[in-house]
Amino acid sequence: MVVNCVAYRRDGQRIGDITIDAISDVLQQQDTFVWVGLHEPDEALLLKLQEEFDLHDLAIEDAHKAHQRTKIETYGDSLFMVVQTAQLVDGNLAFGETHIFLGPRYLVTVRHGASLSYAPARRTCEHAPELMANGPSYGLYGVLDFIVDNMLPIVRDFREELHDLETDIFADTFKRSTVRRLYDMQRDLMTLRLAVAPLQDIISQLVRLHPQLIPDELRPYFRDVYDHVFRVNESISAMREMLTAAINVNLSLVTFGQNEVMKKLAGWAAMLAAPTLITSWYGMNFHHMPELDKPWAYPAMIVLVVGVVGGLYAWLRRSKWL
Repeated sequence: MVVNCVAYRRDGQRIGDITIDAISDVLQQQDTFVWVGLHEPDEALLLKLQEEFDLHDLAIEDAHKAHQRTKIETYGDSLFMVVQTAQLVDGNLAFGETHIFLGPRYLVTVRHGASLSYAPARRTCEHAPELMANGPSYGLYGVLDFIVDNMLPIVRDFREELHDLETDIFADTFKRSTVRRLYDMQRDLMTLRLAVAPLQDIISQLVRLHPQLIPDELRPYFRDVYDHVFRVNESISAMREMLTAAINVNLSLVTFGQNEVMKKLAGWAAMLAAPTLITSWYGMNFHHMPELDKPWAYPAMIVLVVGVVGGLYAWLRRSKWL
């Protein structure tokens, strides 16, 4: 459950890994802060962290239950954030969430569900000790930037999959699986947009507010994350429009193909109806039928039927019904 628990000096240099029980001892030292990473912790561990960092009861309750909406809340001199995460697992889009506690001397990330480890974000931050000297808020920037950047490849994969589906979309035969996949993609993108869109408000607050936790030196970095979130949101919106257009085009082509089949069937039915109408007159068993006693009547009737059917065929071909 404890992925990482690392202590840093105020100058941004790493002191080393510590245990949860040692957090209070480290915080007693001046000019230190702690970064803790958890993955689906139990209630006992969260209560231990609450004791170490004096976290609010409501924030701890949210972090334990998970399934929270994206939000940012202020508790005294600390912030509590819930951020939705997304990850491709075996070709399927899975969602999770990360709960973040930010204080003057601590950063705690709690991951639930589908989410990549934040170890790469931690290493990136540690390679810039001059920025880590700004405190835990730089670690918060690293985590948020990592979350947002991992969403761009997801949108790119959807775009590539849509490109691969174009052959099936414009095929002459209808494939139910194609429409099903397009619908699934649109549903996943809608869920992804619901996760990304509220994140813009959170980053906007971090850019403008909370001066006690976000120093002015780091605000340009949070603006950069905001630009990335905006880009992801715009990409998702564009992809949703493309998917809607693809579904409509596919259904329109299917409808067009069905209309073409119906036109051909109607054309052949009209050609069969003409000789049926003519010959049916001679099945009424009247004694005095027209030309019934003439030797040339039967050949004349055959010529008439062939002429009518041939004329209909030529007209339907010219009208592109056959």
